[in-house]
Amino acid sequence: MVKLTMVARVTDGLPLAEGLDDGRDQKDADFYKQQAKLLFKNLSKGQHEASRMSIETGPYFFHYIIEGRVCYLTMCDRSYPKKLAFQYLEDLKNEFERVNGSQIETAARPYAFIKFDTFIQKTKKLYLDTRTQRNLAKLNDELYEVHQIMTRNVQEVLGVGEKLDQVTEMSTRLTSDTRMYADKAKDLNRQRLIYGMHKPFGFQALIRKYAPVAIVIGVVLMLFWLKNKIW
Repeated sequence: MVKLTMVARVTDGLPLAEGLDDGRDQKDADFYKQQAKLLFKNLSKGQHEASRMSIETGPYFFHYIIEGRVCYLTMCDRSYPKKLAFQYLEDLKNEFERVNGSQIETAARPYAFIKFDTFIQKTKKLYLDTRTQRNLAKLNDELYEVHQIMTRNVQEVLGVGEKLDQVTEMSTRLTSDTRMYADKAKDLNRQRLIYGMHKPFGFQALIRKYAPVAIVIGVVLMLFWLKNKIW
């Protein structure tokens, strides 16, 4: 069955709407909501371009579709049919675009469309029992195909993004440190000239000559380390 439903803007990861739960399994709900928000954050960075994907997480699956720069995400039990999960998301997408489509880009606060929860709850009830005639007909609909939708693990999806962020941060720090050392070398050379030592300070020249090479080597080594960690 459907456990969680969230709608977010892809460009910045801003949550737009959510299917409010009834308070049961609250501990798990908070944990998986945080995972969903991390997925939205990764999507906002352009790290995953698939418009449809299933993601394994514990005893559940996240399923999402992206259309019109909006991500529609649901979390279901592993046993819940993938085909129904994506048709559920399609129903949400169609209604959300119809009602709120013109306001999506201008939304400035989280959960600006919280009233959409009413439609989420009503639609979720329709997909609750997989054995109803309506849902069996959807399962047998050969025109709606989900076999080609990629399935990945949540650690793989979120972990890659975090490691790439670490590489970027380390590279930025390395560049900053190099600039700091170069500035110190300039100050030392200036002091030598002030006190009558007219011979240029050699450390500054070395920094200018070898700093770019050191930065490139450092970044390459970090990327090589990251590759080994991931694969």
